[in-house]
Amino acid sequence: MIVGFGSDPNAGELKNTLMAYAEALGHEARDLGSDDPLYPRTAVDVAKAVVAGEVDRGVVLCGTGIGVSIAANKVRGAHCALVTDTYQAQRAQLSNNANLIAMGSQVTGPELAKLLLAEYLGTAYVENDRSAPKLAELERLENA
Repeated sequence: MIVGFGSDPNAGELKNTLMAYAEALGHEARDLGSDDPLYPRTAVDVAKAVVAGEVDRGVVLCGTGIGVSIAANKVRGAHCALVTDTYQAQRAQLSNNANLIAMGSQVTGPELAKLLLAEYLGTAYVENDRSAPKLAELERLENA
């Protein structure tokens, strides 16, 4: 799987740690930026790369993860989930088919961040009667 990574400058170290870890897990990691202090631009760049099919999934990082998740979700077709524990990381994909996740470098240590990344990348969405109607409603709202 090809995974795009982007962050603000403050989260650059965590981004590099996660990129190396993704590669250790057998994925291709693409650095989509960490120099811009205006994190919305980097988050949008990663989200656009995911939606365009240039990467399979995306990971965006800032201090809390909140700002980059909001920014990434401004891109039509991007579905970014802020994850803070392994259950959320799993459900982001399994129940919600999220194509990006967000984390905060000031609130998530590197070891937990690696666990979250592994859980997210190791989980695949499986269409089911419970999630499909909810995702269809999200798509309807996005396209309204």
